Amino acid sequence: MPKLKTNSGAKKRFALTGTGKIKRKHAYHSHILTKKTKKQKRNLRSFTIVDKADVKRVKELLVI
Repeated sequence: MPKLKTNSGAKKRFALTGTGKIKRKHAYHSHILTKKTKKQKRNLRSFTIVDKADVKRVKELLVI
C-alpha cells in the first residue's frame, strides 16, 4: 500500500494541541466585518476545539 497523502486544505486549517485535540479558527471573521459588533469580532479571533462529532473526519484528512 502506498502512503496516504495529507489533505493540503486541512493541513492549513487545523492544528494539533499538546494534548492531541484539534484546533480550528472561527468562521465569519474574513469579510463584512463592519456590521459585526466589537465583541463578536473579538470572540471570533480566538481558536476553538473541533467538535467531538467531527474529530474522526478531520483526522482522516490529516492522516493522523
